Amino acid sequence: MSICVHNRPMNSLQTVEPALDEACCAPSGRPVLSAEDARRKALVFKALSDPNRLRLLSIVKSGGSGEACVCDLTEPLDLGQPTVSHHLKILVDAGLLHREKRGTWAYYSIVPGAMEQTAGLLASL
Repeated sequence: MSICVHNRPMNSLQTVEPALDEACCAPSGRPVLSAEDARRKALVFKALSDPNRLRLLSIVKSGGSGEACVCDLTEPLDLGQPTVSHHLKILVDAGLLHREKRGTWAYYSIVPGAMEQTAGLLASL
């Protein structure tokens, strides 16, 4: 492989041969994000990418008791119970909410430490 480099005057060219045994770039020294870590982080980012799910997190977090019944989450979002339950499941699967079944209803609370971990996701890349 040859690389042409212009020297002064403009009508003269010089050919530079790169050394074949030299690495193009030096390794950064930081380990690359593993596929599993990337999958887990993407799951959280995907869960947070929907405005309704962000609102659900906000409602649950700001609740006086630290938890909310799915029956109390449909009206503020103006969504049906199946849709709200779907969004809540995504938040549970992402490790952001905890679900506890009581009789016919499910109650949701923020997983302890989940907000702090989520806040550090970008910094840990």
